Amino acid sequence: MLPLFPLGTVLFPGLVLPLHVFEERYRVLVRDLLALPEEEQRFGVLCIREGREVGADGVRALYEVGCAARLSQVQGYDDGRYDLVTVGSDLFRLDELHDDRPYLTGEVTWLPDPRGNESEAAVLDPAVRQAFGEYVGALAEASGAQVEAPELPIDAQVLGHLVGATMALDLADRQNLLEQPDGVARLRRGLSLLRREAGVLAALHAVPAPELARANASPN
Repeated sequence: MLPLFPLGTVLFPGLVLPLHVFEERYRVLVRDLLALPEEEQRFGVLCIREGREVGADGVRALYEVGCAARLSQVQGYDDGRYDLVTVGSDLFRLDELHDDRPYLTGEVTWLPDPRGNESEAAVLDPAVRQAFGEYVGALAEASGAQVEAPELPIDAQVLGHLVGATMALDLADRQNLLEQPDGVARLRRGLSLLRREAGVLAALHAVPAPELARANASPN
């Protein structure tokens, strides 16, 4: 059983997710987590397929594959709100949803995140790095602003997660990256998306400019 925090975003392993918690049900969730041993202070982040984050009836459908978020920093306020810094850890699949607590919980199956074929990863890694640089350049040119790009990690597995988390993608594409069967498949799919999006930016010369590598705080 895992406490769940549905959000309008996709969390990847190793990536930081800040949250501002003000709804009472999630205040209860944070208090419940803080009562646990530190190694058990985690909840599941599932992307909302239909609905919205805020409101008792906001969530209508969820994607089935999500990522656990471990508490890293907690700032509590006198009025009961919290600011959290969390870090993505393990992938899971939601097997059964429960709504018998103030917040949703779920029976989950933890999913492996294998690296895949190392030889193919060695070929894809430099191609993804080059494509990411071209994508950032196209994004900067289309937005007419300087784009702050993240420092790319050395590890190919982490690179695949970072590309998925920082590209300006719709949620379905981002979720598809999360659900790839291994790290090589994620690099392959990420490379395809980088090239696609760079081409779109070059053709349209316009984009809603996001800040790369900066996860936005949830409105919840």
